[in-house]
Amino acid sequence: MTRLRVLAAMSGGVDSAVAAARAAEAGHDVTGVHLALSRNPSSYRSGARGCCTLEDARDARRAADVIGIPFYVWDLADRFHADVVQDFVREYARGNTPNPCLRCNEKIKFTAVLDRAVALGFDAVCTGHHARLDGPPGATGRRLVRSVDAAKDQSYVLGVLSGEQLSRAMFPLGHTTKDEVRREAARRGLAVADKPDSHDVCFIADGDTRGFLRRELGSAPGPLVEREGTVVGSHDGSYGFTIGQRKGLRIDRPAADGRPRYVLSIEPVSRTVTVGPAEALEVCEIEATRPVWSGCPPPSAPIECLVQLRAHGGCHPAVCRPVGPDLVRITLRQRVRGVAAGQAAVFYDGDSVLGSATITRTRSAPDRC
Repeated sequence: MTRLRVLAAMSGGVDSAVAAARAAEAGHDVTGVHLALSRNPSSYRSGARGCCTLEDARDARRAADVIGIPFYVWDLADRFHADVVQDFVREYARGNTPNPCLRCNEKIKFTAVLDRAVALGFDAVCTGHHARLDGPPGATGRRLVRSVDAAKDQSYVLGVLSGEQLSRAMFPLGHTTKDEVRREAARRGLAVADKPDSHDVCFIADGDTRGFLRRELGSAPGPLVEREGTVVGSHDGSYGFTIGQRKGLRIDRPAADGRPRYVLSIEPVSRTVTVGPAEALEVCEIEATRPVWSGCPPPSAPIECLVQLRAHGGCHPAVCRPVGPDLVRITLRQRVRGVAAGQAAVFYDGDSVLGSATITRTRSAPDRC
């Protein structure tokens, strides 16, 4: 086995601690690093919500001590704020629904961190993501593959990574379930063995996304309307909604047919949020921009694939057609509801990632589904 210099990104959670321990046990020269991403770290964790707190930094340091590896803290708070937090706010202001975890992987962990690691002479960056890679670090043409633990698989939020980034990545947990990770952490004497997973948006510790956006963007009242234009309510900011949303609409009167209504579209310029029945959410075609092809060459012809359209959603049979270098058109074999602009479309060949693109537009075409 080739001995590598490995930078292990340690969040203070159980996954990254066990990943670092495995890399060290495999004989690599491992250095742990905690990324200080919060400008106000004492306020970012509340139970299982949030991350990047002083508590997390201490947990990461203690884990590195148990493993027996050097440990450092890198302050990337300004970069995180610019590339992740502000991007999140801008996308919601445009009526989109971004995925900040995906953007953090792209811009922070595998751009800012990897670039710095390579400059310092490291061969690979190791993280606790639940995903697999089908070759050793440094190999060309490595494919990103789903984790064996389907419930914890994170290949979707890693689908934005390029082939070059994947060639220097290390995901030691891809063949392990989360329960197995926790048992191993306990055997290794890692105090984070039972630490709750962080969830939701890490920089919104109280989980109130609408409140966070209101503080960032201010009040921007507008109407809630039905498809034919009838006003059925009002809101104080279109950024507080996402496609497919049902709860929290505060509609003044029930639908004529008595059925629930959902958010169908968001128009941020006029501040209009359109609502309607669930079947109006069905789409058959999707346009997506900024494609990244890590698992195959950029296709010159339509390809049959599976496409995942949200982090915790299923996969759908589809045909992906390149439309120039910066746009792909996705034709779904079956109608799918609640597809939101700003999310990623990640393309799979079975369990292997082919690439990804950012959804910009959807279209209903019932005669073609």
